[in-house]
Amino acid sequence: MSDIPQERRVLTAIPGPKSVELQARRTAAVAAGVGSTLPVFTARAGGGIIEDVDGNRLIDFGSGIAVTSVGASAEAVVRRASAQLADFTHTCFMVTPYEGYVEVCERLAELTPGDHAKKSALFNSGAEAVENAVKIARAYTKRTAVVVFDHGYHGRTNLTMALTSKNMPYKQGFGPFAPEVYRVPVAYGYRWPTGPENAGAEASAQAIDEITKQIGAENVAAIIIEPVLGEGGFIEPAKGFLPAIARFAKDNGIVFVADEIQSGFCRTGQWFACEDEGIVPDLITTAKGIAGGLPLSAVTGRAEIMDAAHSGGLGGTYGGNPVACAGALGAIETMRELDLNARARRIEEVMKGRLEEMRAKLPNGAVIGDVRGRGAMIAIELVKPGTKDPDAAATAALAKACHAEGLLVLTCGTYGNVLRFLPPLVIGEDLLNEGLDILERAFATL
Repeated sequence: MSDIPQERRVLTAIPGPKSVELQARRTAAVAAGVGSTLPVFTARAGGGIIEDVDGNRLIDFGSGIAVTSVGASAEAVVRRASAQLADFTHTCFMVTPYEGYVEVCERLAELTPGDHAKKSALFNSGAEAVENAVKIARAYTKRTAVVVFDHGYHGRTNLTMALTSKNMPYKQGFGPFAPEVYRVPVAYGYRWPTGPENAGAEASAQAIDEITKQIGAENVAAIIIEPVLGEGGFIEPAKGFLPAIARFAKDNGIVFVADEIQSGFCRTGQWFACEDEGIVPDLITTAKGIAGGLPLSAVTGRAEIMDAAHSGGLGGTYGGNPVACAGALGAIETMRELDLNARARRIEEVMKGRLEEMRAKLPNGAVIGDVRGRGAMIAIELVKPGTKDPDAAATAALAKACHAEGLLVLTCGTYGNVLRFLPPLVIGEDLLNEGLDILERAFATL
């Protein structure tokens, strides 16, 4: 654990004068297309705290977008990565391999769902993992079509932009996109026309009908879905939806890919979110929480599918970098030793309880249309009172009010009206409750 005091401290305006000065340098040197949620410049981070260059300490409800689940300076990650740095930083696994890469693949085979023989390939980013999952599925099935879902997010490369649902800011002006990508409905319970109780059965039937009639199941290489949709608004597909889609894939020789890049590695209170309904994917893509903040991603799956690509067909210069692999082994060690699945479930208990209280008692509580999520992947969807009309302006105002008080929160959602909470799984319960106090006060000012 970091030696940063686990206490919120606001000494200046947020951002403070040193951050403002650095922001001016950034504006001159960094491309405008690279955004930031909050322009405070980090000096150090750990546990549930981010300390900025002005000495302010912010409560972290973002974890670098679900990356620093074990904290931003976890002892085992720092220890293992530092030791690896001293030995060598790179040889390229495709030139002369090393044990760390193999060991990460062994851990992934143990941890991912299913008792079948599994293999992995390691990459740098979530988008790379998804793109390589498509390559592998196409090589295995000798088919080309890929099916994705409304509200899904899969990355920023050309292919993964095509897979991603939301146009702005991810796709606008960047086309044309890769072909043979088809989008079908997802069981978004809160917004399903006949209600959440019908969403699972109706949405899966509708999706399967569209695949069958518009694409042809025999043409589909892969169906890709986030078991909890991340950027699209922390949407948990209604019960029954995922099992129905997985059965359809199996019955039709389609590779079922679970994109667990945001939801994996204890984030939802299980090692992987697809375990909630007993889904055993053919391939699973991981990144974010895998390596305690170091850039690493993976595709893990059935050995016979993973072996379908020819030798040399998968890889990349930095894929499975030895320092990142060491970090991953440290992160997994931390998750096991601290039982971070149990920590995530406790965070859900605290957060959902408090958020439901806010919805019930605040005079403007009607603006919270939905409280949802699992583990430490929790969200509220904000709507105009008395309606389900998305209220992106209120969401932005709430986030801004939280930031000013030293609480880092993130927004998301296809309509920009979801406030998402991704605290580090190692956050202290006192900080968790203090962050929720700040949020409650922010609602009072709305």
